[in-house]
Amino acid sequence: MMKKFARISLAVIMLMTLCVFAVPVFAQEITIALGSEPTTLDPQIREDGGERAVNDNIYETLMARTPKGELIPGLAEGIPQLVDPKTWEVKLKAGIKFHNGEPFNADSVVFSIKRIIDPKFNSEQISFFETIKDADKINEFTVRIMTNGPDPILLSRLYWMKMVPSGHTNDPKFAETPAGTGPYQFVEWKRGQYITLKRNEDYWGKKPPIKKVNYRFVEEPGTRLAGLMAGEFDVITNLLPEFTKQVPQAIHILGLEHPIMILNADGGPTKDIRVRKALNYAVDKGALAEGLYEGFAQIAQGQLLSPSFFGFNKDVGPYPYDPEKAKSLLKEAGAVGTTVELIGTAGRWLKDREVVEAVAAYWDAIGVKTKVRIFEFNEYLNRLFDRKTRGDAIFVVSSNELLDADKSFSAYYRAGGIGSSNSDKELAALIDGARTETDFKKRAAMYHQAVKHTYDNAYFVWLLNIEDIYGVSAKIDWSGRVDAKILVSEIKMK
Repeated sequence: MMKKFARISLAVIMLMTLCVFAVPVFAQEITIALGSEPTTLDPQIREDGGERAVNDNIYETLMARTPKGELIPGLAEGIPQLVDPKTWEVKLKAGIKFHNGEPFNADSVVFSIKRIIDPKFNSEQISFFETIKDADKINEFTVRIMTNGPDPILLSRLYWMKMVPSGHTNDPKFAETPAGTGPYQFVEWKRGQYITLKRNEDYWGKKPPIKKVNYRFVEEPGTRLAGLMAGEFDVITNLLPEFTKQVPQAIHILGLEHPIMILNADGGPTKDIRVRKALNYAVDKGALAEGLYEGFAQIAQGQLLSPSFFGFNKDVGPYPYDPEKAKSLLKEAGAVGTTVELIGTAGRWLKDREVVEAVAAYWDAIGVKTKVRIFEFNEYLNRLFDRKTRGDAIFVVSSNELLDADKSFSAYYRAGGIGSSNSDKELAALIDGARTETDFKKRAAMYHQAVKHTYDNAYFVWLLNIEDIYGVSAKIDWSGRVDAKILVSEIKMK
């Protein structure tokens, strides 16, 4: 059964560590509190939400999205066009410069693409871009992008790939001193404390209203809340659901994030499918949604997809909560009393530690000895992306900004994916086939089959689809985005 966690009263939280919030905030300046500090400010190397939260305001992409998720041109002059089934032509906006003065042109686009797909670069974002084979300059403001097969969602990929200046990336301090084309420029990074950006007064697009933004790194949600209530923070991420009615403004949007447990299907106790299924039946997902998230979450439907994503299989639902069946499967597998190592982190995602501890309690209740190991985020990422140190199970909150099964399945379902813990060749073949299938119905059918196959093999414990919840000060006018980006250019002062 789920552990009960004592709630801290708002009055107590207001008294917690207020002395640490000493940075003054002036007009047209805001402070955003994040749950984790970026591990780097190189926008192409890590799969790190803290990095994205900052760099989304510094760097830009060829395609962009509206707050509701519609794809629109970004640095591209218009919608890229197919030249042939494996070649896309992209015309670029002219007259744009990176913050360090380098021109944005075809050379920088080709460089950015070649850099991130280079196997030697070893980007953790590679699952987004594995279909891209190469890029060529046609003229100063025209590029052709080649794929290794038909790629029906290349435009979504181009929404995710940030463009970097080729010259500045040679600077040994590039990862600490970013320079993009975006509406905000890097000012300072004092590690462990804050990052400061200022408005780019020479920005090629509409000038944003906020002149300066400070990012603070506050792991504890109660401390973030205290800073918001004290007026030191203007936006906080991962607001605790129990305090949505007590903050000046609470913004919540059904987001892209799905908490899951990745199970090792190739070794250890979870190699046995009966153990993997038992771990699924053991967890009361409804109790997690209501008890931990107070209804700001939905039960995941046995797949790492939301109903709005391409590839969602409506015929697959969640594993029901059935602890007796879980105990029976565990006994049948001869695994009663076995130790399962569960790896997690704390502070990066809403209720991350609490979810890990609650799931561990459910597993313990059916006869498993769960060894929980919580790591700081950088070390956690090292383990997430290294199968040798991933343990029997690892918690992750996966977000799918492409709104297409390809991203999640290539990263976590497909054997060899950066977060995959299986070696299932049949599943990998399905995912590879769907990636290049341009027939809408055939592609959907392939993903539906992959969903069912993965569900039947219980490669994960699927938990929830959680809402993004932000605490916002009374002086801020902002409504959030479906892709969970915090674009400061969209924030206004009341």
